Amino acid sequence: MSGTSKSATAGAGGGGAVYGLGLIGAFLFYWQNADGFWLHVWSFFEAILWPAFVVYDLLLHLH
Repeated sequence: MSGTSKSATAGAGGGGAVYGLGLIGAFLFYWQNADGFWLHVWSFFEAILWPAFVVYDLLLHLH
């Protein structure tokens, strides 16, 4: 039984790495497109919230 519990958790945590890379990529994208101090500050928050922006835009297109 211990073999099945190990195989069930194998590869767990890979989503966190993908999200982290997405966070870094989004931050760099928003940072490069920012013009001015406050837009650079806002780019940090946009990078954290990028999944919400993606889901919102997808739902707009589905409507």
